[in-house]
Amino acid sequence: MPYREIARAWEAFHQDGVASSIVRPAVLASWQRSREHAITADRPAAPLVSEAELHRRRQRNTRLIAAARPAMDEARHLLSDARSMLILADPGGTILETEGDVRAVDTGQEVKLQRGGLWCEAEIGTNAIGTALASGRPVQIHASEHFCAPVQRWTCAAAPVRHPLDGEVIGAVDISGSTDTFNPQNLAHAVALAHQIEAVLGRRMEMEHEQVLRHFLSKRSLWLTEEILAFGRSGALIYSTDRALREVARRNGAFLSDGRLAALRDIAPDDWPARVAALLPGASIEIVREDGEEIGGVVVLHAARRPKSVTREGSREAEPFPFEAIIGECAVMQEAKAKARRMAESGLPILLEGETGVGKEVFARAIHGARAPSGPFVPLNCGGLPRDLIASELFGYEKGAFTGADASGKQGKVEAADGGLLCLDEIGEMPLELQSYLLRVLEDGVVYRVGGHTGRRVNLRLVSMTNRDLSGEVAAGRFRKDLFYRIAALRLRIPPLRERGDDILLLVDHLGHAAAARAGVAPPRFTEAARQALLAYGWPGNVRELRNVVEMLLAMGGAGGLIDAGDLPAEIREGAAPVAGATDLKAVEEAAIRAAVEACGGNLSRAARRLGIARSTLYMRLAALEAADAARRR
Repeated sequence: MPYREIARAWEAFHQDGVASSIVRPAVLASWQRSREHAITADRPAAPLVSEAELHRRRQRNTRLIAAARPAMDEARHLLSDARSMLILADPGGTILETEGDVRAVDTGQEVKLQRGGLWCEAEIGTNAIGTALASGRPVQIHASEHFCAPVQRWTCAAAPVRHPLDGEVIGAVDISGSTDTFNPQNLAHAVALAHQIEAVLGRRMEMEHEQVLRHFLSKRSLWLTEEILAFGRSGALIYSTDRALREVARRNGAFLSDGRLAALRDIAPDDWPARVAALLPGASIEIVREDGEEIGGVVVLHAARRPKSVTREGSREAEPFPFEAIIGECAVMQEAKAKARRMAESGLPILLEGETGVGKEVFARAIHGARAPSGPFVPLNCGGLPRDLIASELFGYEKGAFTGADASGKQGKVEAADGGLLCLDEIGEMPLELQSYLLRVLEDGVVYRVGGHTGRRVNLRLVSMTNRDLSGEVAAGRFRKDLFYRIAALRLRIPPLRERGDDILLLVDHLGHAAAARAGVAPPRFTEAARQALLAYGWPGNVRELRNVVEMLLAMGGAGGLIDAGDLPAEIREGAAPVAGATDLKAVEEAAIRAAVEACGGNLSRAARRLGIARSTLYMRLAALEAADAARRR
């Protein structure tokens, strides 16, 4: 490395702000941040926090210090004659521990490279500890690469330490010595030590989570009628039911975020009960301790189940599902949720469009729950029933209407949705001869049961869903134009998973925690390589495929297991999704069907379940694909 040239570049940067290309981008970016912090080149040393403040920060990071103890003890011997020392810092850059060659430890005090020294970039400019924390990446800073001249007698290599659950930076380890002790391998050593500390933290967390689960299971009989959330220290969610998650979101949408009880994350355990009481009305908390130390707790949602109104035929009003419970932070999902909110307020018929498995029904339920009182939510899959049963399921029938009919007749889905919302999935699959009957019901607000002559007035909202291009179906004569205009007063496209960027990782964590909670085990953990592979895959089956993959990995990898890229299904490892970047809906559907059938070894029943469609629908679509293939061959 041309250190003389870097020294000249450092002088030029301080004199006139010239950025030389000889300087590494990471170092140059840190210099620029240091200048923004108004750090001067002659700053003699890092500031020291008070003894009381150091004690407070060490108490806050007792787990990090304990996890680093084996590495620090080892450094005492390995670095004893190397004129170097090992440093442990908190996420703010405060040095918590030092070990190593006593000469390096003593010399470090000249620039306050000691316990209590504050080595963030905002205090002492570019240095390995502060720059690693600022960038979130391992970094080696040598001699003139330091921003402040008095520190340039040092060479340092640091790596951030990340929380084993969510990857948040919780500290840094650093190897520092005089400039003549420079060793390129120090950076790799620092990274290895960071991973070692993370592994210790991970094992400790797994043990604590198991202890919280054992406590919960030992007392589950006391809470059989209540919804429960079990959590670890810092609010990490260990166990919950889907109903509990919905109830928490209903009471306070900000209480739970990214698989954590966010409201409990940064407060002392003694304050947990007061915080829960303030933010979750009607809830209580039981703290779990091990050896006198708080390691987690159980939140009990008393009376979480709201009374449900009973409608005709014994159907019940569905619990509201809030938009806040829809996982997704990317721009396209935020836009889709915002549009859906506005559409829900209008009360007009809504058509939700999107590929198989994107979560159209989740949006439909949120639209239903956006109005109070919301009434019943009544779904019907138009593609999941034989043609001769759709009419009786949708419109109901009178006694004796056909052979095998119930002696007292039966209410249909349209009647059951009176006062609420009727959700028609795969509406493009509805037989053409029934579309006119549905149109008449929507126009007149009156339904006639099969075999009956007496109309029954209904008042309902309608959300229809399709993965087809209904405009094309209308043009082809397979769907009535007048019905299309009636059901599609408002149209909303739900984006496929491949367009949602980092939402994939949010969903992986959410689905992993939900699946683990249902199984009563610790959630799976993913290596960075596995997470990158999941991001790169095209997900032809969208969220439904992702959920199946996560549940399979949990079942095969075991509770709390670390999942690497090699543990993923072959099509994900190889980035084999053929639909990445596709925009044609029919091409996407065709690719998804072919991929599902191949993945299931030709078992059409399993492929239909994987795609979330009826087996009869899959048969029909495969026949269409075969016909298209034959036409192309001709």
